Amino acid sequence: MRLSRLLLVCLMLGLAPLLSVHAQGQVSPYTVVVSVADTSEAARDNAFGDALAQVLARTSGGQDLSTKPGYADVLKGASGIVQQYQYQRVATGMALQVTFDQAAVQRAVSQMGISGGGSRPPVLLVVRDEDGSVLTRDALAALTQTVAAKGYSTVLADPAKTGDTPNLTSAEPDQVAAMARQYKTGLMLLGQIHGNAADWVLVSGGAQQKWSTQGANSAAVLTDAGSGLADRLGKQLNVIGSATVDGKLWVSQINSAMDYANLVAVLRADPNVRQVTTLSAQGDGMLFSVKSGLPMDALANSLAAGGRVLRGDSHSDADASLRWVH
Repeated sequence: MRLSRLLLVCLMLGLAPLLSVHAQGQVSPYTVVVSVADTSEAARDNAFGDALAQVLARTSGGQDLSTKPGYADVLKGASGIVQQYQYQRVATGMALQVTFDQAAVQRAVSQMGISGGGSRPPVLLVVRDEDGSVLTRDALAALTQTVAAKGYSTVLADPAKTGDTPNLTSAEPDQVAAMARQYKTGLMLLGQIHGNAADWVLVSGGAQQKWSTQGANSAAVLTDAGSGLADRLGKQLNVIGSATVDGKLWVSQINSAMDYANLVAVLRADPNVRQVTTLSAQGDGMLFSVKSGLPMDALANSLAAGGRVLRGDSHSDADASLRWVH
């Protein structure tokens, strides 16, 4: 079916957008694991505060809330909104897994006057050692802990399916789209370790940012990488809007009525999108008029981070372009 006919059918039938499915096994942004000195009440309360600081950062899109009124009081009352906790033995000693009440966290964020884009999708980590093997979560602990402390979660690629995974020299659009479909995220960190140094590529919705780190040991290299990753994500994703922005968004690779319905659902579900109107169709693409709380380029980055769409080739009639990931 030609897309122009598809558009006509969708509009005439009032096709209801379908809600997207969450990634299987994705860890809740309200659950974190933090180090704890011992099982005493004082150590546990300190750990609760550290854990809540991470959850607040996650659920506000990685924003720094430490200067917001009431932030210190919220952390002091962390134990009162803990839903459940469990001690764990880890290589470095002892850790505490903490889950907070979602409604209570959202109220705390709202009371501090934050209206961000909500929790961010996880960053998919694909980091290879010198022999080409993909590093495990234990080996990447210094990186994941640094990233978590700055408000972002991580997920590792399935070890049984890393043969075709993109690397620093090969991150083709089709590979990135395949990973986005599988892991429901448009954020991917590719790394290559060599001694006490490493090279990194952040694929964020399709655009790539490259940098290198080095340190006295592997833990220092990974800690530096975690800080660099969080800083880059913050600059790209933590854009705070205010006034309504009118713009046009082009989305390609829409090949069915179901694609159209799911795409509209994704757009309408984004907290930064205030209104969406379908304007036209051409080939496998559609042009949308969008009222947003963010500039169009920042909105496109935010949408692409979720992995349902990725950044696409520019279009002459649009302020930003995306491509649908089936």
